[in-house]
Amino acid sequence: MRYILFGLLLWTGCSVSGPSKTASGAGNSGTGQIPGAYSGKLPLEKIRLQPGFHIGVFAEGVVNARSLCYSPNGTLYVSTRDKGNVYALRDTNGDYIADERYTLATGLNMPNGVAFRNGSLYIAEISRITRLDNIEKNLAHPPTPVVVYDQYPTEEHHGWKYIRFGPDGKLYVPVGAPCNICVPEKPIYASITRIDVDHPGAPEVVQSGIRNSVGFDWHPVTKELWFTDNGRDWLGDDSPSCELNHAAKDGLNFGYPYCHQGDTPDPKFADAQHPCSGFVPPVERMGAHVAPLGMEFYTGKMFPQSYHHQIFVAEHGSWNRAKKNGYQLSVVRIDDKGNSLGKETFAAGWLQGDETVWGRPVDVEQLPDGSILVSDDHADAIYRIYYTGK
Repeated sequence: MRYILFGLLLWTGCSVSGPSKTASGAGNSGTGQIPGAYSGKLPLEKIRLQPGFHIGVFAEGVVNARSLCYSPNGTLYVSTRDKGNVYALRDTNGDYIADERYTLATGLNMPNGVAFRNGSLYIAEISRITRLDNIEKNLAHPPTPVVVYDQYPTEEHHGWKYIRFGPDGKLYVPVGAPCNICVPEKPIYASITRIDVDHPGAPEVVQSGIRNSVGFDWHPVTKELWFTDNGRDWLGDDSPSCELNHAAKDGLNFGYPYCHQGDTPDPKFADAQHPCSGFVPPVERMGAHVAPLGMEFYTGKMFPQSYHHQIFVAEHGSWNRAKKNGYQLSVVRIDDKGNSLGKETFAAGWLQGDETVWGRPVDVEQLPDGSILVSDDHADAIYRIYYTGK
């Protein structure tokens, strides 16, 4: 690995939810020309990348930038979790630096998830999904949101949601466990659900035994679901591991709260009726407390062939480990049968030593040119990573 210093490039993504708060309409929208140049304030020289790769800033000052989604018309939608806002960013001159920013909604209830389909932006808050129609033509004056579904659980603990449309055209919505470790009272907790946004009804539980997934994607060939899952806390600094999982079909159970990382019975809830052998083990153990969030299969042509159909994972980083870990972008390499060939560090340096943190990767989004965007809710930025071979 080597250190790369570069100063020009960034991008972002989206999310929405909340029963007690409403998405704002045009009265709270903001348009704005923003500086079309990077200020140079972020310590990008500290980022270590694989040879031939470079990093720049597409956008800065995007407070609490979380999930990203990129529309066919070139708009980057960006969600926040703690700020309660949803933004749209545009690069109007093609230099990979955002020079337009629009505030589409404010005052939402942890709007951590965004997804785009058929001209509409979908936003996931804690207990509801809303939709902004014909948004591309109304960035400066966003329409009144349409409620798609508003009966998801209201607990804030693991209640923020990442959302994405699957190959079947349905919207996939995770529902985290409302606790660190417990037996959920209802099947909808600790699951990934899906809803038909064209004919909204009660969510269908697709996968279960998942503590808290904040990122997923479908294999570009098999169309099977892959997702990250955050491991439980307070079993020590090095156990259990967070996970990358593969759901080859619907209706699988991945072990929570009875079994962790595929082979570690929970000291409180494990019993003879729920052995680890009865659950789907992870494809890759990502490491204890690294908090893997957004993930995406690489399908572009910019990066070397060795990255084709491999998985980029944003590790948000530990919050309660004695020595911090994570805070990086990883690649998990898989073979044609879905087996892991190992995890490797792709970009690191947001964590300096064991304690000093200046950035926390959240989500990954591929651009049409094959470069990738990475959001950072700590440095309030969106990076662009690209390859020149030099």
